[in-house]
Amino acid sequence: RMEGQGCYTLPTGTEYRGALKDGMFDGEGELLFPNGGRYRAVWHRGVPTQGKYTFADGLEYKDKKWHYCDGYDRRFYTEICSGLKPAGISQLTNLDPPRKIPEGCYDCGDGFYNPETRVIVDYELRFLRNADDDEHEWIIRTCRKAWDETTDHKAKP
Repeated sequence: RMEGQGCYTLPTGTEYRGALKDGMFDGEGELLFPNGGRYRAVWHRGVPTQGKYTFADGLEYKDKKWHYCDGYDRRFYTEICSGLKPAGISQLTNLDPPRKIPEGCYDCGDGFYNPETRVIVDYELRFLRNADDDEHEWIIRTCRKAWDETTDHKAKP
């Protein structure tokens, strides 16, 4: 079994770097996710006992009293760091410009969701998972969808 300091890459592309004992994460280590996020933690027998997740853009997640993009302050992290856009120009996601969503699909945070096939693929269009009924309903209710129709500008005569 793996012992000491090392690196381990999971089939999902997530990489662990840190202490290993008896084949498990044990001690200080971090998970590096393909999307650029990282989770630094102290592990005991494969389970994190304390840790901190940092998104790819540098925003640190806080599980208590976290006011990111809520009713208190609805700005995205890039708006907090770089300022708001001028009036009349909306920023739809933290990523500016936002990703182009394939036709008929939704951006569910870690990839695109096709409600017809119920398949979620990552942003490189590689299979991630099949959505169950609860995830399907949540995505349809809350996530940003690609435009269903195009609108043409008609010049005034």
